[in-house]
Amino acid sequence: MITYEVTATVAPEIRARYELFMRERHVPDVLATGLFTGARFSRSDEGRYQVTYHLDGRANLEKYLQVHAGRLRADFVAHFPDGVELSRDNWTTLQRWPH
Repeated sequence: MITYEVTATVAPEIRARYELFMRERHVPDVLATGLFTGARFSRSDEGRYQVTYHLDGRANLEKYLQVHAGRLRADFVAHFPDGVELSRDNWTTLQRWPH
């Protein structure tokens, strides 16, 4: 399993709008590519956000990055040109334990 993780530091005055956009538009649009098996949207106590997307393999991540990421990132920047700092990481699951 591959995890594609996006962490955002969001200015306090736009956090409510950011949360709504992510829940109602951005994450559903990413999942609509059909390349992900699911996602989780989280907020830290400090007001940082994390979206964790799950994929079955690296080929799906590469296809997302090559075919879809540019369009979805441009749409995000059109809605949030300022006030959001992003970082992205790719993780490969080495082992999972049941909950």
